[in-house]
Amino acid sequence: MLSSNSSLQSLLTSLSDMNARQTKISQETSSGVRLTALSDDASAAGQAVTMADTLRRDDAFVATANTVGSRMQAADTALSSVVAQMTSAISTAVGALTDGTTATARATAAQQLGSIRDSLVSLANSSYSGSYLFSGSGTVAPFTEDASGNVTYAGDAQTTSVTLTSGSKLQSSLAGASVFLASGASVFTALNDAIAALQPNASANAATVTGALRSALDNVTSQRAVLNTAQARLSSESTYVSTQKTNLTADQTTLLSADTATLATELSAVTTQRSALLSTIGIVQKGSLFDYL
Repeated sequence: MLSSNSSLQSLLTSLSDMNARQTKISQETSSGVRLTALSDDASAAGQAVTMADTLRRDDAFVATANTVGSRMQAADTALSSVVAQMTSAISTAVGALTDGTTATARATAAQQLGSIRDSLVSLANSSYSGSYLFSGSGTVAPFTEDASGNVTYAGDAQTTSVTLTSGSKLQSSLAGASVFLASGASVFTALNDAIAALQPNASANAATVTGALRSALDNVTSQRAVLNTAQARLSSESTYVSTQKTNLTADQTTLLSADTATLATELSAVTTQRSALLSTIGIVQKGSLFDYL
């Protein structure tokens, strides 16, 4: 008999299940999220956790790439100015060391080269966010110029690097000595030699002096190219990861989002079934279906 306690208990259990399902459907519809607990869909929940971990790593990398990239750009901007100053120094030296140049013109050119040297010391001591760009691991101004125009380096040869998503390291800085004081291509030695060559009664070879300046410029350009290559690679990696983030976020949204159309259909069915079940329970509670008929 449907009126038996066991039948009634079974119907009430079914009603409880329907109520729970109806509440769950309403919550999913309201929040737009279909996963609120691991039990909702263990496989999808696992995928969601993996996606979230990947997104956190991507966020961290992009943030680091932006910070490091900005620092590299600051270094490149400084080196661009160094190239311009060295190009000007070569032009000045070539013009002043030409036969027939007056002593006054040479003295003026020497002063100009001295000013360029001072500007280059300032550029070599460029900083970004409170740290020097060309000091290696040093924390003090890496280049010092004495009263005679001699320049010394207080930094070291260490460079910084950034870890790419592959795990490989990418050099992200240049040591000041390799840029400005390279053996046979020292910016400051070449400039001081050019200044000395323009002093009265100096007998330096013009080709040698200007050649040294050009070698120093070539070295700066070469070092800058190393930095530019690293910048391009870091930018490319950051763009790739950012695109991956966008796609993964979309996939995560799709995975977690509720299907409102399907939920509406299911809610309608559950509501209808629940109404029918309530009617049946009412009948059973009266005694028996046959008595009711």
